[in-house]
Amino acid sequence: MIELEVYAAGIRNLEKILELDHELEAIPGMHYKVDSNHDIVYMEFEAPNFTITALKSIFSKLGLDAKIVGNIPPELTPRKSKTQPIRLPV
Repeated sequence: MIELEVYAAGIRNLEKILELDHELEAIPGMHYKVDSNHDIVYMEFEAPNFTITALKSIFSKLGLDAKIVGNIPPELTPRKSKTQPIRLPV
């Protein structure tokens, strides 16, 4: 189980909560709870079906600035490609 907390100022607005519900219901295995008194969204999911970048874009689309509370689970960070510099013969 992966857990994540997101601070999103403005999520107190019922309309924003409903818009967020519509966006997050498309993510399989996602369970979440909104603490509208503190502008916090608590999320739990079974598998990393998205990245932090994708999650932040959902909040941004709704006009909310998402800030991750605590550490970002490594399963949600975008994978960095292993590149090597090209060396030219001398």
